Amino acid sequence: MGYQEFTIEGRNAVIEAYRAGKPIDKLFILEGCQDGPIMTIKREAKKQDTVVKYVTRERLDQMSETGRHQGVIAYAGAYEYAEVEDILKNAEEKGEEPFIFLLDNIEDPHNLGAIIRTANLVGAHGVIIPKNRAAGLTAAVARTSAGALNYTPVARVTNLAKTIEDLKKKGLWFVCADMEGTAMYELNLRGPIGLVIGSEGEGVGRLVKEKCDMVASIPMRGNIDSLNASVAAGVLAYEILRQRLG
Repeated sequence: MGYQEFTIEGRNAVIEAYRAGKPIDKLFILEGCQDGPIMTIKREAKKQDTVVKYVTRERLDQMSETGRHQGVIAYAGAYEYAEVEDILKNAEEKGEEPFIFLLDNIEDPHNLGAIIRTANLVGAHGVIIPKNRAAGLTAAVARTSAGALNYTPVARVTNLAKTIEDLKKKGLWFVCADMEGTAMYELNLRGPIGLVIGSEGEGVGRLVKEKCDMVASIPMRGNIDSLNASVAAGVLAYEILRQRLG
C-alpha cells in the first residue's frame, strides 16, 4: 500500500470523490457560498464527519494548485482509516490482550508518524485519533512512520472520551501521561490497556483525562520539564511492553 496526499479542487470533483468513498480529511469552502453544488458537498461532508473550514477567496487562491477551485478544496487522506472494531479484532486474531494508543490533539504529522512507528514496534494493535484538532493520515505521517502505517491500523473517532467509555465496557483500562501523575514504574500496566498521549502544549484534555483509570508520570532529572509527545509515548509504551513480557 503506497501513500500520497491528494488535493481535490472544484465542485464536481469533490462531489465525485465523496460518492466514490474517498476518505476526505478536511474541506475548505468559500465563506458565504450557498449554491446547490456547495450545499450537496456540505451534506456529504456531514455524513462523513469531515472537518469543514470556511475561508476567504484569498486563502483558497493561495491553497489552489490549479487556480480552478470553484470555491471548494478538499484534502483526502493518504490511507483509509480503520474502525475501532478492526483494532480489537487485530488483538483477538493474535490471541493477545488489546494494547491501543489513543492520541489527544496531536497536530504535528511528524509526531503522529513517529508514534505510529512506536506503536508497531511495541506490538500495539492500533492507534485511535480524534477527527478534530489533530493531524490526519497524510503523506508526511506515512513517511515518518517508516512503513508502520502498512501494518498498524489507525481509527479516527468523533469523541475520544466517549470512545474510552465504550472500550471500558469491553474490559480495557486506560492510563494517560501527565507530569502530575504516579511514577510509571509504580503502576500495574498489565492486561488490556489503552495508552493516552496528549499534545506537547496542552497535554491530555480534561474530559479525556477524567475517563482514564491511571495517570502516569515519567521520572525526569533534567532542567526542562517535558518530553516531546512521541518520545513520551515511546517511554511509556516500552514500560507497558516490559510489564506485558514479564
